[in-house]
Amino acid sequence: MSSLRNAMKSQRVHRERHQPEARKHLGPLEKKKDYKIRADDQNRKKKALKTLRRHALNKNPDEYHHHMVNSQLKDGEHHEKVEDEELSVGDVMQDLTYITHRRSVERKKIEKLKAQLHLLGAEEQPKNTHILFVDNEKKAKKTSAAKLLDTHPALLGRSFNRVRLSQLAKMSLDSGKDSSHVKKLLKSKSHAYKELAQRIERENKLRIMQEKLEVRKKLMASKGKDEEKPKLIAEGTSSTAPVYKWPQVRKK
Repeated sequence: MSSLRNAMKSQRVHRERHQPEARKHLGPLEKKKDYKIRADDQNRKKKALKTLRRHALNKNPDEYHHHMVNSQLKDGEHHEKVEDEELSVGDVMQDLTYITHRRSVERKKIEKLKAQLHLLGAEEQPKNTHILFVDNEKKAKKTSAAKLLDTHPALLGRSFNRVRLSQLAKMSLDSGKDSSHVKKLLKSKSHAYKELAQRIERENKLRIMQEKLEVRKKLMASKGKDEEKPKLIAEGTSSTAPVYKWPQVRKK
């Protein structure tokens, strides 16, 4: 029994050292398994960057690519060729459906941002009403909307960022420098305007792609029919779709 007791004493559990008290503010101590995961991830990223750097150094700027024959410059203006024999009607329809969906999503987000930033005109703004309830008519005559909302009367017309009087008292604007609250508000507002500009630009690009695909779909649909070919009115550019005129055909 004594030998068994001594054997149990010798089987100690070796635990990893924890973070010392003087370094507790740095967070938990990193163990070997955590370091191994971080090291493998870093080595994998280094390998990917090395491969990309090698591809960039070996790239030939004069190498042939298909866009050389699918586009050309005319009078210094970039023109895209609409005809693409590799695509089928089904592929064009699938791409058109996806781009139409993405454009509708972007348009809804743009409208939401415009409503938040108050870029809509007065005639386009929704005529919402905010009803405030009080206990009796006597109290309604004595009080006002500014008192009930605890804000300045000049801010009643704002439906967003209506600051309370207590918040106005905390803002130190007398020194000529904006407070941290105002700086944060201006920064978030400028970020929202930047996002709105990016979404408008993206929606415009999707609109151009949608128009080009619609023209391509009509051309591919009329290719197998025994009728006159459509007449090209204006060639497509990077910012506009090509314009064709179809001949009037009398229906029997």
